[in-house]
Amino acid sequence: MTSRVIIVGAGPGGLAAAMLLARAGCKVTVLEKQSQVGGRTSPVEMDGFRFDLGPTFFLYPQVLEEIFAAVGRDLRREVPMRRLDPQYRLIFGAGGELLCTSDPERMAAEIAKLAPADATAFRRFLADNRVKLAKFAPCLQAPFLGWTDLLQPRLLAVLPHLKPWKSLHAELAGYFSDPRLQLAFTFQSKYLGMSPFQCPSLFSILSFLEYEHGIWHPIGGCHSLTRAMARVAADLGVEIRLREPAEEILFEGRRAVAVRTPQGEQPADAVVVNADFGHAMTTLIPNRLRRKWTDAVIARKRFSCSTYMMYLGIEGRYDQLQHHNIYIAADYRRNLEEIENEHVLSEDPSFYVQNPCGTDDTMAPPGHSTLYVLVPVSHQHPNIDWARERDRYRQVVLRQLAKIGLDDLERRIRCERVITPADWENRLGIYKGATFNLAHNLGQMLHLRPRNRFEEFERLYLVGGGTHPGSGLPVIFESAKISTQLLLADLGNRSAPLGM
Repeated sequence: MTSRVIIVGAGPGGLAAAMLLARAGCKVTVLEKQSQVGGRTSPVEMDGFRFDLGPTFFLYPQVLEEIFAAVGRDLRREVPMRRLDPQYRLIFGAGGELLCTSDPERMAAEIAKLAPADATAFRRFLADNRVKLAKFAPCLQAPFLGWTDLLQPRLLAVLPHLKPWKSLHAELAGYFSDPRLQLAFTFQSKYLGMSPFQCPSLFSILSFLEYEHGIWHPIGGCHSLTRAMARVAADLGVEIRLREPAEEILFEGRRAVAVRTPQGEQPADAVVVNADFGHAMTTLIPNRLRRKWTDAVIARKRFSCSTYMMYLGIEGRYDQLQHHNIYIAADYRRNLEEIENEHVLSEDPSFYVQNPCGTDDTMAPPGHSTLYVLVPVSHQHPNIDWARERDRYRQVVLRQLAKIGLDDLERRIRCERVITPADWENRLGIYKGATFNLAHNLGQMLHLRPRNRFEEFERLYLVGGGTHPGSGLPVIFESAKISTQLLLADLGNRSAPLGM
C-alpha cells in the first residue's frame, strides 16, 4: 500500500524531501500557506524587477546535484548557473578592501596588498580546512538522535579538529595577524546569524567552502532553484497546494496521523515539517502535548539575529559594484554586541549589497538594475519598535550605502520594498523574526538541536534550518536527505533513493 506523506511548507528543504519521497513511491502532498513556493528562497517581484527574498549566495551545489540525480534529473540543465569570480568585494570601515577570489595565487596577492606578512597563511588555511571538512562531512550527512551518536567513530575522528574551546574568530587569528583579514574569513558566521566571536571554530569550513568550491549564481536568482524543484516534484506526482496553510497537526496518542487545513483534515502515514521550527511548534502542536519543546523552553533558546531588508529597483547601473559587496563596520565587535546582547540598532551597521545585473540581466528591465540590501539587526526584542524605526532606519542604511559610492542612490530608486524583523515574524511566520533560525552554539548542535526524526512524537520529521545539520542551503538539503531516509526506513520502504 502506498504511504501518504504530508509536508508542511514548500521551502527548499520541503521541496527536496518531496522529490526524494515521491521518487521512493510515496504519495506526497505539500501544503504551503503562501501563493508561491520557496519559503525564504522565493522571489520578490515588482514592476518588472525581480529579487531573491532571502538567500543570494549558492554554495556547494554538489548536495542539490545529488538530489536531482537521485530522481533522474540534471540540476545544471534545469537551472543554468555561473561561478562568480571575483566572489565578492569586502570593504572595511577601518580602511582598505579585499577583492576575494577562489584563485589561490590571485587571492594571496590580494591579501598581500592589505598585510604582506599574512599572504602565505591563505594556503595553510585551505589545507587545514580541507582536512577538517573531509573529517566532518560524514557528521553533516547522518542523523544525531541521541547522545550515544556522539560516540560513533565518524565524530570521534573529527574531535581533534573541532577545538570546541575556541571561537571562530580565535581560530582565524591563528592564521592571520591583520584584524581585517581575521574578519574576512569569519564574517561568514553571519550566514548562521551568529557573531564570529561566539560561533564555534568548526565553522571555519564556511569560508573554506567558498574558496574551494566557489560561489554560484543561479540564472534568475536562487529562487530559480526552488521553482525548478517544485516543477520536478510535480513531474514526479507531488501535489503542491498553494494558499493552503496548515492549522494543526493531529495525533492519535503520540503518532502524527493528519494535518488540518481550512479545507479539512488531510490524513497521513507520516508528516514532515518544513516550516520555521519555533513558529511551527508554537502554532501547529498544542503546548499541552509537547513535553520537551514547550513554548517556555523554545522561548529560552538562543536564536539568530534578524535582518533589515531593502529591495530596490534602480534606474541605470552601478558597474563599480561587484555582484556581492560586504561592508564591515569600523567597530565590528561593537556592531555585533549591539545586535546580539544589547538588542539596539547600530548607527554604523555592517551591510551586504547584491548587484546581480552585471551577471544576470534577467532580473531587471532594460536600462535598469536591482540592488538587494541586507543589514543584520537584532531579532524581535522590546527594545526596538519597528513601527517607529522602519522609516528612520531606512535613512541610516542609505547613509551607509553612500560609503561604498552609492551617494546618488535615493534619486535613482524606481521601486522599493522594505522588510523588518517584525515583517519576518508577523507576515512570514518566522519565530522572533530570527531569519537564520536557532543559533548554532554548541548547546544547539548535533543531538541537542531539534532532531530530524522529531523526538517528541512518532512519524513526525523535521527538515530545514531548525534541525540538524543547520542553516544554509547546502545543509538544509542535507537535512532533507537525512530525514527522508529515516522516514522511509520507519515506513518499511528500503528504496534508499540516494543509495546511502
